[in-house]
Amino acid sequence: MSATIQEIRHSAAHLMASAICSLYENVKIDIGPATDDGFYYDFDLDHRLSAEDFPAIEKAIRKLIGAKLPFVREELTREAAQELFKDQPYKLERLADIPEGEPISIYRTGDYVDLCCGPHVEHSGCVGAVKLMSVAGSYFRGDEHNKMLQRVYGIAAASREEVEAILARIEEAKKRDHRKLGKELELFTMSDSVGPGLAHWLPKGARVRIAIEDYWRKEHFRHGYEMLFTPHIGRANLWQTSGHLGFYKDGMFPPMHVTEGEGDKATAEPYYAKPMNCPFHIQAYLAKKYSYRDLPLRFAELGTVYRYEKDGVRHGLFRVRGFTQDDAHIFCAPEKIEEEVRFTVKFCLHILHRFGFHDITAYLSTRPEKAVGDEAKWEQATASLRAALEAEGMAYDVDEGGGAFYGPKIDMKIKDALGREWQLGTIQFDFNLPERFNLTYTGEDGKEHQPYMVHRALLGSLERFFGILIEHYAGAFPTWLAPVQAKVLPITTAQNDVAKETLAKLLAADIRVEGDWSNDKIGAKIRKATLAKIPYMLVIGGREAEAGVVAVRSREKGDLGTMTVEAFIEHIRNETCEAK
Repeated sequence: MSATIQEIRHSAAHLMASAICSLYENVKIDIGPATDDGFYYDFDLDHRLSAEDFPAIEKAIRKLIGAKLPFVREELTREAAQELFKDQPYKLERLADIPEGEPISIYRTGDYVDLCCGPHVEHSGCVGAVKLMSVAGSYFRGDEHNKMLQRVYGIAAASREEVEAILARIEEAKKRDHRKLGKELELFTMSDSVGPGLAHWLPKGARVRIAIEDYWRKEHFRHGYEMLFTPHIGRANLWQTSGHLGFYKDGMFPPMHVTEGEGDKATAEPYYAKPMNCPFHIQAYLAKKYSYRDLPLRFAELGTVYRYEKDGVRHGLFRVRGFTQDDAHIFCAPEKIEEEVRFTVKFCLHILHRFGFHDITAYLSTRPEKAVGDEAKWEQATASLRAALEAEGMAYDVDEGGGAFYGPKIDMKIKDALGREWQLGTIQFDFNLPERFNLTYTGEDGKEHQPYMVHRALLGSLERFFGILIEHYAGAFPTWLAPVQAKVLPITTAQNDVAKETLAKLLAADIRVEGDWSNDKIGAKIRKATLAKIPYMLVIGGREAEAGVVAVRSREKGDLGTMTVEAFIEHIRNETCEAK
């Protein structure tokens, strides 16, 4: 039976730990799991590891691979395990985490032994090749109050060729890194003066964002949504009612205290920056009475929220402290929920396809052991999610018991150009907030009923989605999203007046266009526009100016010949019409 890639990676972590323990003295080991793209292991040792140590460690690993040492599983009593790891304080702490009555297993590989539940490959030879990548600091258990360990990262596969392919993908990912391209293409920046995790959308990035938002809003209106704009802060009692202060306070910024009232009646009222939009959308629902005829009610907002993401978890645009969610909340009568969920799944796919994502997998998360809400509601909600996925012919995996305590959900995950998986869309039932805020509607029987509430996001957040788009397209956005769709390039200054007239016509036609008025030669101008990943270059020399045409160069197809400005406008409109 062939080993899985996760088993190979996990086994490689053990081999690396074995190698490091053999090369250095007084090594204390913690954990070494497989990850989505490799593995790591955390160590406490006197020697400061660096990339200069990797060749010796890799040589020791290759020796272990060549020996084809079996991975042998054993089960021990707690007392025997404590004696075995008496000189390994981190393992003793991990051992204490194992509940009484659960099996305590170890794996032996040659002289190396590790507290581990597996699984592993049959023998070390099944790990064909290992490459160490980097070393970084990591606090024990991720707690900044604990000692910092040395975390060594690596990749592994069944063969050297597979490792080389992984390295090639890693190099390609570095080239596509949204932080690198964001700077080179002048899309966004972060400012230490403002604070970490707070992104500034620069003019070119803002143009992409506006194109995304315009399309997003237009499609929502077409699909029966109403738009909301809600505040950025709210009183503490709102977050107490919603439960955020009870369940999510560590992820919220500290409160600001505002004086309410005057004189003796003045009080310091705490306000919080909103971490989520849900309570505000509920307030919009509570602003009037609804009947069954009004439902489903679909509220949508590009709402900016704030979350206190700590050091070590922030990462470019992927994990920030202030971000804009493409948020929506649907209030629906129970008897209409299956139809509404199907509608929502179809809408989600429609939006993701437009942005170029077609490899999409759904994950259906069902009722956990601890859950709120009537079990019959859970069954109906879960059945509606399942039916919607099957109606759209979507591949999906089931995460039994993986739903939130307040409702089942679907997560939509896309694969980008490098085959990496990203979670974007979410359709999440909520049986908690309607209870907390006492939401009702008047039913056909004239009585008050509680609506089903569904949280729904399509893109996740604009910041994270923008980062994904940058890396998916390597900064070469499709024409409808490109910050600059065309660049006018006069060959000499003699054509500047005609070039400026051309630019004005394109701007009037709502085409995002710039001109290059430098004294550079045309070759240099073309190179600059190419590096900026602009879809079209419009070259104007003496002959073009005299004939009233432009020479069109396409980023994708090369020289398209000459055409009138009007013909080029029609060309771009035809290319981008799906998004118009």
